[in-house]
Amino acid sequence: MRFTPEFINNGDRNNLPGFLGMVAIEIGESSAILEMPIKTSHLNILKSVHGGSVVALADTAAGYATYANLPEDAEAFTTIELKCNFIRGVGEGILQCRADCIHKGRKTQVWDATVTEKTTGKRIAEFRCTQFILYPRER
Repeated sequence: MRFTPEFINNGDRNNLPGFLGMVAIEIGESSAILEMPIKTSHLNILKSVHGGSVVALADTAAGYATYANLPEDAEAFTTIELKCNFIRGVGEGILQCRADCIHKGRKTQVWDATVTEKTTGKRIAEFRCTQFILYPRER
């Protein structure tokens, strides 16, 4: 199976990324780009995108990229740490997230993701996560 944007966009329609309106634009070797048009349901009471929506986008971008870049004999992964610095709020437009691998080891991968508003290019948040790579158990 090739982990492509088409595969993701068709297969994740009924999960959280689909519910939030995320669209995979590019899945590469050590990077991924996702977009999410801002909807009213993404906003907080102050009419700015809720932090959870931003983190969900960044975590999903890093997750898709991790899955596409798993070692050949790996089975899956789990996020063991994440952090997000919010830089500015935004209430409309399209959020774009680019996740880049900064460490691709056999046991862990570390991903940085930048969330921007696509039209203006203004930075909304900086995200980092550590993924623990899972292998089949020996019996």
